[in-house]
Amino acid sequence: MADRCVDLSALPKEVRDQLAELDLELSEGDITQKGYEKKKTKLLAPYIIQTPVEPPPQNDVQPPAPSSSSSFAPPPSSSSRYRERRSRRTHRSGGTRDDRYRSDIHTEAVQAALAKHKEEKMALPMPTKRRSTYVQSPIETRTPPDSSSGSEDETSARRQSSMVAPPPVVNPNLQSPDSWINRSVQGSSTSSSASSTLSHGEAKPQPQCHPQAQPQPQYKPQYQPLYKPHYQPQYQLHEQPHTAAVTDRLAHSRIAPSENSAPPPDVTAVARPARGPRVDLPTNAVVRGMTRGQSRSSMMETADGVPVNSRVSTKIQQLLNTLKRPKRPPLSDFFTDDSEEIVEVAQPDPTAPKPEGRQIIPVKGEPLGVVSNWPPALQAALARWGATQGKSPALTALDITGKPLYTLTYGKLWSRSVKLAYTLLNKLGTKNEQILKPGDRVALVYPNNDPGMFWVAFYGCLLAEVIPVPIEVPLSRKDAGISQVGFLLGSCGVGLALTSEICLKGLPKTPTGEILQFKGWPRLKWVVTDSKYLTKPSKDWQPHIPTANTDPAYIEYKASKEGTVVGVAVSKVAMLTHCQALTQACNYCEGETLVNVLDFKKDMGLWHGVLTAVMNRIHTISVPYAVMKACPLSWVQRVHIHKARLALVKCRDLHWAMMAHREQRDTSLASLRMLIVADGANPWSVSSCDAFLNVFQSHGLKPEVICPCATSPEAMTVAIRRPGLPGAPLPARAVLSMGGLSHGVIRVNTEDKNSALTVQDVGHVMPGALMCIVRPDGPPQLCKTDEIGEIIINSRAGGNMYYGLPGLTKNTFEVIPVNANGVPIGEIPFVRSGLLGFVGPGSLIFVVGKIEGLLMVSGRRHNADDLVATALAVEPVKTVYRGRIAVFSVTVFYDERVVIVAEQRPDASEEDSFQWMSRVLQAIDSIHQVGLYCLALVPANTLPKTPLGGIHISDTKQYFLDGILHPCNILMCPHTCVTNLPKPRQKQPVGVGPASVMVGNLVAGKRIAQAAGRDLGMIEDQDLVRKHQYLTEALQWRAQTDADHVLYVLLNAKGVTVGTATCVQLHKRAEKIAAALTEKGSINTGENVVLLYPPGIDLIAAFYGCLYAGCVPVNVRPPHPQNLAATLPTVRMIIDVSKAACILTTQNLMRILRSKEAAASVNIKTWPTIIDTDDLPRRRPPQIYKPPTSEMIAYLDFSVSTTGMLTGVKISHAAVSALCRSIKLQCELYSSRQIAICLDPYCGLGFVLWCLASVYSGHQSILIPPFELESCVSLWLSTLSQYRIRDTFCSYSVMELCTKGLGTQTELLKARGVNLSCVRSCVVIAEERPRLALSHSFSKLFKDVGLSSRAVSTAFGSRVNLAICLQGTTGPDPCTVYVDMKSLRHDRVRLVERGAPQSLPLMESGKILPGVRVIIVNPETRGPLGDSHLGEVWVNSPHNASGYYTIYGEESLQADHFNTKLSFGDPQTLWARTGYLGFVKRTELLDASGDRHDALFVVGSLDETLELRGLRYHPIDIETSVSRAHRSIAESAVFTWTNLLVVVSELCGSEQDALDLVPLITNVVLEEHHLIVGVVVIVDPGVIPINSRGEKQRMHLRDSFLADQLDPIYVAYNM
Repeated sequence: MADRCVDLSALPKEVRDQLAELDLELSEGDITQKGYEKKKTKLLAPYIIQTPVEPPPQNDVQPPAPSSSSSFAPPPSSSSRYRERRSRRTHRSGGTRDDRYRSDIHTEAVQAALAKHKEEKMALPMPTKRRSTYVQSPIETRTPPDSSSGSEDETSARRQSSMVAPPPVVNPNLQSPDSWINRSVQGSSTSSSASSTLSHGEAKPQPQCHPQAQPQPQYKPQYQPLYKPHYQPQYQLHEQPHTAAVTDRLAHSRIAPSENSAPPPDVTAVARPARGPRVDLPTNAVVRGMTRGQSRSSMMETADGVPVNSRVSTKIQQLLNTLKRPKRPPLSDFFTDDSEEIVEVAQPDPTAPKPEGRQIIPVKGEPLGVVSNWPPALQAALARWGATQGKSPALTALDITGKPLYTLTYGKLWSRSVKLAYTLLNKLGTKNEQILKPGDRVALVYPNNDPGMFWVAFYGCLLAEVIPVPIEVPLSRKDAGISQVGFLLGSCGVGLALTSEICLKGLPKTPTGEILQFKGWPRLKWVVTDSKYLTKPSKDWQPHIPTANTDPAYIEYKASKEGTVVGVAVSKVAMLTHCQALTQACNYCEGETLVNVLDFKKDMGLWHGVLTAVMNRIHTISVPYAVMKACPLSWVQRVHIHKARLALVKCRDLHWAMMAHREQRDTSLASLRMLIVADGANPWSVSSCDAFLNVFQSHGLKPEVICPCATSPEAMTVAIRRPGLPGAPLPARAVLSMGGLSHGVIRVNTEDKNSALTVQDVGHVMPGALMCIVRPDGPPQLCKTDEIGEIIINSRAGGNMYYGLPGLTKNTFEVIPVNANGVPIGEIPFVRSGLLGFVGPGSLIFVVGKIEGLLMVSGRRHNADDLVATALAVEPVKTVYRGRIAVFSVTVFYDERVVIVAEQRPDASEEDSFQWMSRVLQAIDSIHQVGLYCLALVPANTLPKTPLGGIHISDTKQYFLDGILHPCNILMCPHTCVTNLPKPRQKQPVGVGPASVMVGNLVAGKRIAQAAGRDLGMIEDQDLVRKHQYLTEALQWRAQTDADHVLYVLLNAKGVTVGTATCVQLHKRAEKIAAALTEKGSINTGENVVLLYPPGIDLIAAFYGCLYAGCVPVNVRPPHPQNLAATLPTVRMIIDVSKAACILTTQNLMRILRSKEAAASVNIKTWPTIIDTDDLPRRRPPQIYKPPTSEMIAYLDFSVSTTGMLTGVKISHAAVSALCRSIKLQCELYSSRQIAICLDPYCGLGFVLWCLASVYSGHQSILIPPFELESCVSLWLSTLSQYRIRDTFCSYSVMELCTKGLGTQTELLKARGVNLSCVRSCVVIAEERPRLALSHSFSKLFKDVGLSSRAVSTAFGSRVNLAICLQGTTGPDPCTVYVDMKSLRHDRVRLVERGAPQSLPLMESGKILPGVRVIIVNPETRGPLGDSHLGEVWVNSPHNASGYYTIYGEESLQADHFNTKLSFGDPQTLWARTGYLGFVKRTELLDASGDRHDALFVVGSLDETLELRGLRYHPIDIETSVSRAHRSIAESAVFTWTNLLVVVSELCGSEQDALDLVPLITNVVLEEHHLIVGVVVIVDPGVIPINSRGEKQRMHLRDSFLADQLDPIYVAYNM
């Protein structure tokens, strides 16, 4: 706080210097933050002005903040320190590490852009991260991340003013202090504090000493719940020292919510919603008794039912507020999304600046002078110096400490090169075979610290007339781009590699000692070129030195934007001419000294430091990269020691030397006449050159010696600034408008200096060259004078071709420019340089970027280097490691999206990183007017490196797309930059009437979409009618007529029979239970009895016991003993809702119900009577109850739907017998048959098959409890094989268990004799869309053990009718169709071919059961639909349920769901609404009666669908896409919360993969579903709740997420 009250400019100079020194120490990491604060406070103590605090002047408050495209960033926690550091930068001689590549101009622009965002502050939700995920720093030093606010820039405020009136100034006492926003502080006890509303720059509470101080009211305009007003009273703008303590306390303590905490406002409404009292819903389910609408809205559209003090809901509310701000409008007014076409491409912006100048005239360089003694070839120059100046030094190499290691003289260089040439041509093979012939390509593999060996090898190759291909030393199999180097070697036909002995020893080897075969590399023969292995040529042997011709002299490698590595071949004459042109341009003289810091294998390092140097007998001092890392000042010291005239460096070398400058005071750079800056064409080079000059001018550096140049591998040197005359004026700079640049035109920046780019010239065109500028895309049309284009060069001194790639060569090396009419301007071919630029005044060349760094976003061009420069100017000293930032674009949803990846300093805190990311977002938006898609920070030193330590961009991009980048922080902003989504659908109001038939709800002539199973038929025999009317009678009849027939066999995990029940046994056990109910439980007829049993025969006996006693059984899944807290409340709820009079269970479960553990989650004192049925006395009931009418209720079927609804339906005796009869007919069940059931027997069709069907049809059921598969996965399949079962029933969870658990063991099963060829039908029982992928993989996997591909099919049931479809034994196979997903979202079905884009396969849901009719109905109009139209499935059948069993008994609901009539067509029939969407399609197949078969396709539950952007989405489709996004996603679930799509994914890999998933999930959902994901939650495996049928409980998940109970690994809030 100390520095707040100090006027820094008034401090004495020595104090300011000490402060600057301190800042430097902090930035270098030499001092901790705490130590820094302590020392600083001590320094400033004497100067603190003790005055009453006044409101600061406007320009001093600097919460940097976001810009128009909804990026909101918190200001730094030490914003005052941050301002000081800015103001003090001028007092420092060096600069901090983040000064790299920075011009003060750029820094000011960034600061101004950040300061602009001052009006509307906005809390930005910071991602939530589990502590264990990336602990980069000790926990103690971490403050809880503070998602404090930033605000918005003027441009967007201006843009908003048209839409929103400015918020009124409100009387502070108008609103109650507990308004919702202040309650968000009740926040959280975990790592990231609640969106601490009390963050910097926002309204602060009045400081009071009481720890629970009531925060001051916030003033909020009524229409925008979380906007902060522009106006804030003065007392709130100041933070007095102890306010922070209150804030901290508030952030760390959970303040009890006030009684009437209201939910966060629903941002989907325009007006502020009325705040009603909260509805307390049951903890984990909605009781079906409210109307469908009520329960839905109370769960879904608001946060009711969710504790408001949950951190998650606060964060989501912040996120929603960030998303409500106006977006940057796309260039054309929305894309129209026709149902047939995908989104169109943006139309050009009519207001964009257009080039207005005349057509450019080619620029000519000065003529190449003719000098009499220039050699006829480069080798000739070496021969000459070797003979005449043998003692003259050619090359000095340095060791790792920067001391000279050896000096190679021209004499030595010549003799060794000749020896090597002789050896290569004569000594490699046996006597009479020559391995190398002139013109062959040879790889040169030499490390960076051994220039001498490389020089000898290079010149030896030239003398032997073989073509050297210098490459980097491969260090491991995993080198960045290693396989691409293999592609280069292959395309150049390289079979031999030269290297040094030391280097060969260091190459990776196989265990047998051979050199590793690198991925993608051709087989190479390695040759060591150390002198001791070379043969001295015989006296008469002389190398052949022909005059330079057009044959290739050497091949230089070049990596393209996509990462492919190609070889640029340079001819002998081009090599020579280039040396001559460089000699003329740089005015090289014989015997000068040159210090070279660049890579000598390629580019400028090779052209100047190896080739031109030898031509002019220059002494080169080579400074390796390793020395530069250890001692950045080494090259400056070498210039000083050797009085060097020339130095060859890059910007980073200037920057590092400047950083290290304090250590060395007595260096002199006065001898330099030329300091060549190799990357002088980069946008940030200006600042490095300026800063370097600033520091070293006092050491004799002359301003005119700095010579930036522009080069490319294809065109070689394009332009270079000639050394100026002392005292001559320095060349002018161009200050260009970024906006103009993005449209490809040159506009001098006048109005807004923040979005300006300052570039320096790179001098004039090379001697003897001709230069044009052409459009970078399309035909090479000449640009206008004020247009940016690609520089193309015609010169004898450039590359000739991409070796071995003629197709690519033509487009690059043989370009003939055309004029505006498309007519070629001449015959001469030009070479594309890959540089973008323009010609300035006086024919000076300006380069503004490279083609490979070009990002085309929405039709505008942005330069990756410019974005890097802006990101670097955002104070990265606390965050970015050594300025390592990569910028690239990825194509997502028909446009390029900008991604920035940076390495994070090991000591950077979560908060610093998040702030830095948010501020980069703002700065780039403000300056470049482009939204970022993704910003990722990765741990230091983890990005793939190029050989000289730069970032390998194409590999980084590939890592990002493959999900192996492993970021430790990520910020996605898809809402900002995705502006080309199709328009949201507006639903048309629907009018209904008979006219609809003609108007198109039903197209005339189209068949109504209905289908029916075969007739149930009449039963003639009265005896059968009697025995089958009630199941109790059927059981008694079987006990009499076929007493010992075994109905049930129960197996355990070992496959051993642990229980059987014959007809008579079952009957007797049922009698015992009936007797116990009447005696012990004193139960009256018609009362409900809960059955609580594990899957088995006891459950069946108890069911019939209840029927014998005249009670209504309610079957409930028993609680899980290991997880009582989660499972017992549901049991309790069903018992309460069903008003059960008694519980039948086993001794074991009875103990659990009364245990201490149970008492922790429910009140165990209020259980109804509990009867354990394990040891009952042998008693018979006085009589067996017979219902007076078959419409009486037989049992209640309770089930929790996937939307978290608990629904109980009433099943009558008539429905039971109709259903059993229907199943008997469909599956041809009779007493001699055996079926195997591996299902949970608690509800739906599973219960019917387990308990009822055998008693009705008399077949034997082999019961396999699904939980037994957990200890023995193969149990079910081996049972099928052992008992030769023809028909089996299972659930999806069982199928999945087998697929995952036995997938790799089919051979083992075969060996054990498992054979599934007996299985005729394997039916999956489910209430959902068939899971096609799972069924297919199951069939495929077990095909090897005889499973027929036609066996697997599916059933479909719902709450209103437990079994609608069931694939029987006869009838056609289930068919599959492909529908268009886009049409499905519009509630239409469009059939497409297999493999069509955006197609979704759907499998028929099984054959419709006998006696069942279905019709497809429009859920809004309730009118029937045509064939292949999507609508709700309605069903009519004798086994429909009788209605919902509700505790409220709301009859209207029953009528709606169970007895509904069509609005037109057939208004008589009563239908039940299943709540599922589907369609009926008439197929070409024939059914048993010879008619064409109508197939029913179920698409999904209407309750579950997500309404987003006016379209209807099925969660399963989005989840399928998400699960495909990355191999580490085990399972995923989606739900919506206030119009945001939330994706929860289970991570099955290591936690470091967690953040990789965020961009991939966002990408895939955007690409395939045209939706922007709002929140991505990464959780542990098993967190997504799944019910017994294997269906995801998405609403439970949603409630747990909002109540902050998921313990997620990471939560990302996409902006």
